[in-house]
Amino acid sequence: MPHPSILIAPLNWGLGHATRCVPIIRSYLAKGNRVVIAADGDALRWLQREFPEIKTIEFPGFRIRYSPSDSQLLAMMQQLPTIIAGIVREHRQLKRIIRQENIQTVISDNRFGLWNKEVKSIYITHQLLIRAPYRWIEPILRRIHLWIISRYDECWIPDIEGADNLSGDLAHKYPLPRNARFIGWLSRFPINERVPVSKNYTNLCLISGPEPHRTLFEQSIIERFKNDLEPTLIVTGRPGTKRCSIGNIDMVPDMSSCELQTHLLKTPHIFCRSGYSTLMDLKILGRSATLFPTPGQPEQEYLAELHKN
Repeated sequence: MPHPSILIAPLNWGLGHATRCVPIIRSYLAKGNRVVIAADGDALRWLQREFPEIKTIEFPGFRIRYSPSDSQLLAMMQQLPTIIAGIVREHRQLKRIIRQENIQTVISDNRFGLWNKEVKSIYITHQLLIRAPYRWIEPILRRIHLWIISRYDECWIPDIEGADNLSGDLAHKYPLPRNARFIGWLSRFPINERVPVSKNYTNLCLISGPEPHRTLFEQSIIERFKNDLEPTLIVTGRPGTKRCSIGNIDMVPDMSSCELQTHLLKTPHIFCRSGYSTLMDLKILGRSATLFPTPGQPEQEYLAELHKN
């Protein structure tokens, strides 16, 4: 078909998987394709605001509860049956969506069960090697992940080859699967449009990630800057909540990509998680930041160590 319908379904673990789908959505729209977005939670609300003209479908994923401790291994093991059930459920629900929306291509950003033999299925991930708190677990996780990747027609890796790559061992330690290729960095930036901002800040803090660590990170940032004389902007990453101020801190739930780009380029000091999508945004804009990996997430701890200089 000259202009197939494309289903794009990002994982709802923070906003990173949703934001890095933006250039893919823009590309397909520019080619005249019909795009349907399937997501849930904050990821769905954010994409609905970014692309109000696109049809969206509430497509729940499996809910993961993180432990407030610095280790998530026990919490993940306890929820393994929930994860498996969620993968099976979304795989079955995908069949209905394909039929109802006449989908020809499915693009899954880290959602394991969204492959279907009747359509072209594409999987996006930067983690061919999944980091674990204990190294002996990593070969097991890698073998499982490679089996999932093999279900798809193509695996897109949002990185580049060579020494300037961002993912390090996560995508470059082992030979690529036969259906995998690097597609370059995915970022909602740069945006040619410019918007004026009503206030300039010294510090910009981007809050993201799963609960309860998202809230714990937010609280630690507030405690750090609440008595500071310099103005601080905190983007809480919670679409739909209200703006507020605490001393010289302004807190906003979210902002348009254009407005956020302006602040990222103008604000001297940036504080954020070391999520991969955030690193791609910083790389594209040529900015540095102070990185705070989510406790108990070996991937973010590895990326923070890799890029600390």
